[in-house]
Amino acid sequence: MMMLLALLPAALLLRWVYKADTREKEPASLLLKLFIFGVISTLTAMVLELLGDALLSIFFYPEDMIYIVIENFLVVALAEELGKYYVIRKLTWKHPAFNYTFDAVVYAVFASLGFAAFENVLYLMDATVTTAVMRGILAVPGHAIDAVFMGYFFGIAKKCEVVGNEKGKKHYLRCALWIPVVMHGFYDFCLSSELPYAILIFYIYEIIITIYAIRKVKKLSAQDTALFPGGYPGAFSVGQMYSQGIIRYDPMTGRPYMVDPSTMNFDPITGESLHGPTVQTQTPPQ
Repeated sequence: MMMLLALLPAALLLRWVYKADTREKEPASLLLKLFIFGVISTLTAMVLELLGDALLSIFFYPEDMIYIVIENFLVVALAEELGKYYVIRKLTWKHPAFNYTFDAVVYAVFASLGFAAFENVLYLMDATVTTAVMRGILAVPGHAIDAVFMGYFFGIAKKCEVVGNEKGKKHYLRCALWIPVVMHGFYDFCLSSELPYAILIFYIYEIIITIYAIRKVKKLSAQDTALFPGGYPGAFSVGQMYSQGIIRYDPMTGRPYMVDPSTMNFDPITGESLHGPTVQTQTPPQ
């Protein structure tokens, strides 16, 4: 029963975000990898947290407020969110299935709930049903909420790369990591600081951020757009060739061009000859 209570919240949230991806479902093999490596990232986070706490204890007492702040934001939150971020960065950034903006949200949630599911199992191995219910209501959804924001910024970063906006790409990749770190750190800080009204602030924050995240997912799902001009069915082919460096986009016009026109003699979006007027075959000016 405890195992069911540990895994059920993650399973329900995975199903919810999977159904929210209405444009085109992601490959099951990729989602499984994200979940499994999310589980593995739990172990790396545990190691980093132990090292971080050991280092902190050299300079500060655990009762000091600066210790609590650093531990929650720069040890626990950073170690956990960095692991999830690394998983989606390595497994999805150049994957041809990553061709819609909402895909990034799905990827981040699957990796994060892999982490959350395994963490929940560890927490509930010797716990009460009350603890299981509270973690199912707060802790597991908390990981999913952080993942929604990670995926949101990760998708914008990918869109920036596609149109040649390198500065925007770097900015939003930073946001994809650090916004969830701040959110996660605030969650943990409220629960561990023992400051007056901290618990009240925590519950108000949880209600607001949960409602906002649900609305955000619905909005992102409804406004899901192709990363590559042309949409389906051409977007899949374009995504593959973009990942291989065959196709790039003119950031000024958004039109595709072949890095080396001799590698292909037709436009994968329209099927027209590359010698026609609709496709640019020269590298655009810098």
